[in-house]
Amino acid sequence: MKVCLVGYGKMGKAIHDILKDEVVAIVSLDNKYQSIFDVKEDFDLIIDFSSHEFVYDLKKYLEKNQKCVLVGTTSHNEEERNIIKEISHNNPVLYSSNYSLGVNLMNYLIKIATPILKENFDIEIVEAHHNKKKDAPSGTALMLYNTIKEETGYKDNYSNNKQRIKEEVGISSIRGGNVCGTHEVLYLGEDEILTIKHEATSRNIFAKGAVLASRWLINQKNGLYDMNDVLFK
Repeated sequence: MKVCLVGYGKMGKAIHDILKDEVVAIVSLDNKYQSIFDVKEDFDLIIDFSSHEFVYDLKKYLEKNQKCVLVGTTSHNEEERNIIKEISHNNPVLYSSNYSLGVNLMNYLIKIATPILKENFDIEIVEAHHNKKKDAPSGTALMLYNTIKEETGYKDNYSNNKQRIKEEVGISSIRGGNVCGTHEVLYLGEDEILTIKHEATSRNIFAKGAVLASRWLINQKNGLYDMNDVLFK
């Protein structure tokens, strides 16, 4: 597997540490290539942990070059998400808000628990991250909420400044220190509380999951995939 790594922040460096010589090109402002259009080496797979705006360059690049693409960047708006879907018509694309195996198992458990508990339990999501994180709520919190929404149709409440209605899920964000990422879904009943929680103690879990997903993706047909396809299908 030959990889072009786009983005060389903490996640990009963690992935590079695992893949080592399989990374044949790095695209970032402080590396040899500052644009994917400048890359001379041949490669099979693009791993993107850069910025959500990169999808516009990615779309142009893939109009002339067919590649596998793993997107690890979050905060895409609706237009950018539609571009990712469009790209997947002619390329194998894996798009996930979180590549941790534990988080994706958590999401799977929520899918099972929510339809069983929804009638008698209120549902809340709490997430915590480091004080440098730019977006809130996190992409993972939104992934968990969307799973709950699929099973309930409940609306979201990000503001947390009013009394809940029954068909509503509160989402709370905490920012501080160097917290890698904590996500908790609480099912709150009259006499009992069920909590499903995941706590990341290192970013290596995301890098390891992304590498596992990359090795799976390299053998897939064109289409849009997520971690459920990698782990549960």
